[in-house]
Amino acid sequence: MKRMLTSCFGLGFMPIASGTWGSMPPVIIFAGMCLLCTGYAVNAVLMIILAVLGSVVCVKFTPDIVKIAGKKDPGEIVADEFAGQSVTFIGAYASGYKEIAIVAVAGFLLFRLFDILKPWPIRKLEKLPDGWGVLADDLLAGVFAGIVLQIGLFVFI
Repeated sequence: MKRMLTSCFGLGFMPIASGTWGSMPPVIIFAGMCLLCTGYAVNAVLMIILAVLGSVVCVKFTPDIVKIAGKKDPGEIVADEFAGQSVTFIGAYASGYKEIAIVAVAGFLLFRLFDILKPWPIRKLEKLPDGWGVLADDLLAGVFAGIVLQIGLFVFI
């Protein structure tokens, strides 16, 4: 059960770009909620809940998966990407098909960019112990992506 949760129900076992696959559920949920016109507050609360759930799973179960896999940050663990991607959308909302698509894709690409490049101080957080080191860099990547997304929304939309 721990592996199923940390891999986001198997997405972490995808053969290529498991972190990208692990980032997809919050994007789909964000877009779906916007399509349902749930409003900014409902979206924000839902993204916070998703970020917290992903974070708890990551911190609680990662040490066990690390022991099983024999790696410090096994690719199968994508609960960290799930949590970080959720953070990106906490302050976002969109209406209308075109705007929803733009915001969802931009948020996804920005998060993946910050998660992969890990600019300072994101990379430093990987040195934290156990599941915290796996999780913290993704949460900060989500914060950075969310800030850039908000600036982009202010400027362009």
